[in-house]
Amino acid sequence: MDNGVKNFFIDTHAHLDDTRFNADKPDVLARAKEAGLKNIISVGCWNKQSGFDGFVKVLSAHEYIYGAVGIHPHEAKDVTGNAPYELMKKLCLGGGPVKQGRIVAIGEAGLDYHYDKSPRDKQKEVFIRQIRLARELNLPLIVHTREAEKDTIDILTQEGVPSAGIVFHCFSGSADLAKQALKMGAYLSFTGVITYPNAKEVQDAVKLTPIEKMFIETDCPYLAPVPHRGKRNEPSYVVETAKAVAKLKGLTLDDVARITTLNATEFFGLKEKAPAEEIKIAYVIRNSLYLNITNRCTNYCTFCAKFKSYTVKGHYLKLNEEPDESQLLRAIGPDPLKYDEVVFCGFGEPLIRLDLVKSIGLRLKKMGCKIRIDTDGLANLVHGRNVLSELSFVDVISVSLNAGDSDTYQKLVKTPFGDNAYPAILYFLREAKKHITKVVASVVAVPGLDIEACRKVAEDDIGVAFRVREYDNVG
Repeated sequence: MDNGVKNFFIDTHAHLDDTRFNADKPDVLARAKEAGLKNIISVGCWNKQSGFDGFVKVLSAHEYIYGAVGIHPHEAKDVTGNAPYELMKKLCLGGGPVKQGRIVAIGEAGLDYHYDKSPRDKQKEVFIRQIRLARELNLPLIVHTREAEKDTIDILTQEGVPSAGIVFHCFSGSADLAKQALKMGAYLSFTGVITYPNAKEVQDAVKLTPIEKMFIETDCPYLAPVPHRGKRNEPSYVVETAKAVAKLKGLTLDDVARITTLNATEFFGLKEKAPAEEIKIAYVIRNSLYLNITNRCTNYCTFCAKFKSYTVKGHYLKLNEEPDESQLLRAIGPDPLKYDEVVFCGFGEPLIRLDLVKSIGLRLKKMGCKIRIDTDGLANLVHGRNVLSELSFVDVISVSLNAGDSDTYQKLVKTPFGDNAYPAILYFLREAKKHITKVVASVVAVPGLDIEACRKVAEDDIGVAFRVREYDNVG
């Protein structure tokens, strides 16, 4: 299989020690590499006959395969004493043939009331012990829950989420569970189930989950995705799950690969933060080319995502220095026409660098590119003149209205222009209509904001298009 991207996916949950892989494991792993898998996390589930022996063999043989160790709720009934937990701890700390750092999580651990292969009280006991072990070892916890949503949430609430974080693997629960899990800071990991035509509930969970809180996995050899449904699942098939996520989220396959790989890399500690050479001046989301020309902002927005992270849809945007025109042109590349649009929008206010926007924008426009600017609408105050006539080359301008009145705006946006800011944005929007074909007023759906009041200002009072952007979801 050749998807045009190599070493770009991570299957965050596989069971490569399963006996169904005994006959052709080298071929399975070769197909995973060919499909573009950078890493696989193989999950070892303890059993009373052999402990983690099969899992250890897999992990010892392949450097790009990382591991997690846990006691599945089906096996909870067989746990007596501390021996299984001590074995898990020894393996995580580098005891025996597994080097320290190769095991990156505790789990899968949790509750399964569908089959009830272990008494529920025993499942809860073993789950709680593993939560505490994850906390002790400062490792993430991989949670399994099936038809046990309330008890799972109750236990995690009572015990507290380990500081290294949790992921609900093979998420197949309700939208309500997804919301509760996300509220406690959890990641959700999705399998090939989301490719099944009748899996609407899980597909809805994908839609409401920010992709920045999402992993993809196979849970192989189980749950093969369409078009392999009914066959033994394997890591290479994780690409089908990624394709389904892309379709449900309105993203490209490259977007999903890049973002979920970064999510997993950081969550499981597979490498350090993005080095300087990975900082993006020009970056692609969907088929739009974004230009990150400054991190300076006119305002301090209380809801701005950069106060948590400078990563947007898998791109690291914190600049060491502002690019000049030649650097920006090199970053754009020789064929900008292959993109649907070129967007001046990074983690800063692009019109602070008005001269650069005009120079590059006019050049790209002459080539036939569609140009968009995302702005806070305060450029007239920044530059001391009406700049809209200078932006007539722009096809679309999106202006952050952010509120339905000045008082609300100033509560949400710490602006140096005080009472002058909100009227200036309204004037900017009206003037933009004279020079730019499409003008959009946008708001972020901050909890408690009167969206309809904002819509009235944009559509009824000014007569421009209106867009609501999701809260805590950038890009």
